[in-house]
Amino acid sequence: MPRHLLALGSCLVLVGAGAAIAPLAAQAPAGRAVAAAPAAAKAGPRTPDGKPDLQGNWSNATVTPLERPAGQPPVLSPALVARIEKGVQDRIEALSKPSDPNREAPPAGGDGSTGAAGNVGGYNNFWIDAGERVAVVNGEYRTSLIVDPPDGRVPALTDAARARQAERAKRNQQFGEYDNPENRPLAERCIASFGSNAGPPMLPNYFYNNNYTIVQTPDHVMVMTEMVHDARIIRIGKQHTHPPASVRPWWGDSIGWWEGDTLVIETTNFHPQQLFRGASDTLKVIERISRVDADTLLYRFTIDDPATFTRPWSGEVPFEKLDELIYEYACHEANYALTNVLSGERSQEKAREAAKKSPPPPRQ
Repeated sequence: MPRHLLALGSCLVLVGAGAAIAPLAAQAPAGRAVAAAPAAAKAGPRTPDGKPDLQGNWSNATVTPLERPAGQPPVLSPALVARIEKGVQDRIEALSKPSDPNREAPPAGGDGSTGAAGNVGGYNNFWIDAGERVAVVNGEYRTSLIVDPPDGRVPALTDAARARQAERAKRNQQFGEYDNPENRPLAERCIASFGSNAGPPMLPNYFYNNNYTIVQTPDHVMVMTEMVHDARIIRIGKQHTHPPASVRPWWGDSIGWWEGDTLVIETTNFHPQQLFRGASDTLKVIERISRVDADTLLYRFTIDDPATFTRPWSGEVPFEKLDELIYEYACHEANYALTNVLSGERSQEKAREAAKKSPPPPRQ
């Protein structure tokens, strides 16, 4: 079924600020997978070498935002969650109805709405698969994926980070976004997914294609992200070391090891164009993946970058089993749009230069 992006913050506004909020017992509604504490994950499938089997297809799509909406508690009541999720379904059904064939075209520049008519040309609801449910971890309906700091918000930037951002903005002003291919965003160039799907950290993009395939051997774990078919190859074993700082793969360099039934992954050496939320080149991300049950993984991450954030911060994301295929993401196959965009800008530049050199028209 097609889905539509609907952020948790807007859902809470729709159902009303006066709804009851209460902590939950360790339970979830019928049919809901519950990401439990890692210590409880003792059962479940295992690989021939005795490790928890993390393999399969998974999705981390959710309506729970990364950061907690202002004024909300960490946990929602089941009644409020039911109303939020019903609102998502109602919106999906409304946007999935057949379009009126006699409708007028949207105005120039779009009509300001969310969707294809808003900016005149984006995807309509048929293509969107943003997530339909609130994230459930330890039986709690979470209002944010961030769990530390306790307010569920990304910590403030350091002075050094703000200075880097200002310098980056100044540098970007030297060129227009249509001046060269390298200025186009990585996602638009089909090098990386929108948001931080491949990560690390591996986060939902609240749009579509929040799907993954995990393949596991005793010495390697591969995580393939459906969007732009990004693949992370994680070497297993503390005997491995990160390469010199001059070696910076797109997704950084990842080394993993097992702590009990939890796979711990340390990633450093991020590519300069792939730094998460404006991080520095000393960014380190720690991920922890635990198998909760046959249908759920609990993914936890910690961002450690003292040169960018005033403190480390962490989050938890449930990954639910995906009983569907992962497809090739042929992003720019037979797509000549970028060539046309750049050549069109060059043509406009020539016209502007020619206009400057033309003599003024004679006075009448």
